[in-house]
Formats: sequence, C-alpha cells, structure tokens
Amino acid sequence: MLRLIIGNKNYSSWSLRPWLAMTALGIPFEEELVPLDAPDFKDRIRERSPAGKVPVLIDGDGVVWESSAILEHLAERFPNRGIWPVEPAARAYARSLAAEMHNGFGALRSAAPMNLWRPIEPRAFPEEAMKDVRRIVRRWGEARARFGAGGDFLFGTFSGADAMYAPVATRLRTYAIEIDPVASAYVEAIHAHPAFKAWKEAALKETGSLAEDEVDWPVVKRV
Repeated sequence: MLRLIIGNKNYSSWSLRPWLAMTALGIPFEEELVPLDAPDFKDRIRERSPAGKVPVLIDGDGVVWESSAILEHLAERFPNRGIWPVEPAARAYARSLAAEMHNGFGALRSAAPMNLWRPIEPRAFPEEAMKDVRRIVRRWGEARARFGAGGDFLFGTFSGADAMYAPVATRLRTYAIEIDPVASAYVEAIHAHPAFKAWKEAALKETGSLAEDEVDWPVVKRV
C-alpha cells in the first residue's frame, strides 16, 4: 500500500496536490499527517525523505518527494488512472502547466498563502503577485479552450494539472481576487470536486495555526 506523508491540510498546498490527485483518481493509499508546527517535524520527515519536507510518498522500498515527482511516479505506476491526458498534445501541455506551477508564481504564493479556514475577504496585493494571477488565468483559458471540452477541468476530466493548480484556486477564492468568467468557473469546479471537499472538511477541523500563513496575524480569522 502506498503511504503519503503530508502536513496540515489547512496550510500545506504542496501536500494537497498529490493527495487530491490520488483521491480524485482512485489510487489507494494510506495517509500520515505530520503537523508543520510539531517540534520534531524535521526529524520525523527526514527519517523518510532527505529533503525534510512534505509531501513524501512511500512506495515499498522507494521514496518519492516533491509533488511533481510524485505525480510522475504515479503516472508510471498507474498509467490508466488519468494522471495525464491521453492525447499527446494535451499531455504535453498538461505537463508543461504542472512544471510551470511547480517552479513559478512565487510572488502569488508569498502574498497569498493557502489558508482554507480564512473567510473570503479581499486584500491588496503587490503588482508582481497580480502578474502571476494574470499569467495563471491566461494559461487556464488556453487549456480550457484547446482541451477542456470534455468537462469542467483544464483538460476536460480531472488530471494531475488540476491537482497542481488546486491550491491556486483556493487562493483566488480566499482573497477574493477578481478573475474572468472562465477562470471563475474553473475555481468553482475545483471547490465542488468531492475529493477537494473532503480535504477541506478535514482542514476546517484542525486547530494549529502558523503565523507565516496567516496574513492577518496576530489575528487568526476562521470561517
């Protein structure tokens, strides 16, 4: 049985990505949550991964860390579960989108940390973060126009690309960032997916708070 080690569901955007992909696409696994603020967090994670970060996927004697690497590993292990689109052009585009997410958009991630229990409230963002938003929305529109006819997600049906961008969808909603109708519909599709709803339901039951992910600190706003 695969074992996925993750951090707090309210905050850990990188943990959400493989968890959501595996849950949405029916890949069985066991979950182990290590709180990000645990005093021994680094030690516990380094026992399993040299990076000392979550997520970590344990597959028998194999260890895979970094969300993008986990998705590629799953695509090899479960080629028929739909991690990537079947059609070559769509698959290439999906992988490129996922890689762009993994390596970019740092300004948006810094200005708008994932925080699922924060009420939906707008706040001002630096121009660099808004440039990231515009770039993401443009990519979403391109994917939906070229490959999204078969459903509500970037490539029609849910895929690894959607798992990679799901945390962005939460940021856009949490901080009430204005986006176009195509992007808005996509954000709603992510939030309506049963796997994401299960993650968020668990996140809202958590209690530990992290100052670096609470933009209103020392106030912690909760729905």
